[in-house]
Amino acid sequence: MAAVWLVFLAYPLVEVLTTGSALGKTFGAVGIVVFAVVYIHGFRWLYKGRATPSRIAVIHLPLLVLLVCLVGLHIGPDVLGMGAFVVSFAMFTLTLVPRMMVFVVAAGACLLVPWLNGTLRDDFFYILIVVMVGAITAVIRAVGDRDDEYTALRNELVIADERDRVARDVHDVLGHSLTAVTVKAELAERLIDVDPERAKAELAAIRSLTREALGEVRATVTGLRVARLADELDRAHTALDDAGIDVDQRGDASIVDPRYRLVLGWVLREAVTNVVRHSNARTCVIDLGGTSLSVVDDGVGIEGVGTDGNRDGNGLRGLRDRVRSAGGKFAVGAGPDGTGTELKVVFG
Repeated sequence: MAAVWLVFLAYPLVEVLTTGSALGKTFGAVGIVVFAVVYIHGFRWLYKGRATPSRIAVIHLPLLVLLVCLVGLHIGPDVLGMGAFVVSFAMFTLTLVPRMMVFVVAAGACLLVPWLNGTLRDDFFYILIVVMVGAITAVIRAVGDRDDEYTALRNELVIADERDRVARDVHDVLGHSLTAVTVKAELAERLIDVDPERAKAELAAIRSLTREALGEVRATVTGLRVARLADELDRAHTALDDAGIDVDQRGDASIVDPRYRLVLGWVLREAVTNVVRHSNARTCVIDLGGTSLSVVDDGVGIEGVGTDGNRDGNGLRGLRDRVRSAGGKFAVGAGPDGTGTELKVVFG
């Protein structure tokens, strides 16, 4: 884009080649060529991000101005057309105040030099060129800055969403695993005197659970972990059995729409964790449908939690976000008979 406009250097180049001695022509032509090289080099640095815009300006702008002055010694006021390139370069590399100062100085030179030279009427178009270039490049720079701000904001939102996702995943993984470990540890403590062999088996299971949890956390952090509904059903039975809660499962993973198995796997994990940890229930019913899941217990219930989620804990709040982002409906409240707790998710 910057190189396209170098075609307008043909005008000062023609003046150089038709004015003065051979030495002056050579000197002026070399100056214009070097000007073009410095101009393009600066924009390449800017595009490639090899330095900050301000550093690029500090290195290149003084050279551009110096070359304009040197060529001007040979062709006089006709060099003012090169000022448009200086203004354009300043607009894309300097901050607001410095670039406006460069614009004002360049525009002032395009008025002052012809006026002092007595050619203001003939050379007035130079000021028009500089003003037009300054206005256009200022608008382009403003649009570019807004686009950069939008991109930065969008990236921040993506990062925030990813942090929330990782936080939910870690919470779900650790919440379920640590609850299972706690239940098994309590069971092993009770059995250590009356049934040492069973206690050893529970301790071995605790060791296996902790290793599995560590692996899941690592996989979650790297974004590789996927909750599988069938696996979560097996884990749910194990956790509930260890807690002394009878399980009544209706339906299985095979009847669930594959589009929703991932989300329902997370929902089942958190729901069972809450039943084991908080409910003091004796029975738990897991009801699977093609596009739905409900987990009902006959425990103490969750006082004050409705469908709006205002008093949800981190786990329920994370599940609510997961389900809604997948297009489902999420509700937590009293069981069908008015007692206990029912967690229900429906898609479609």
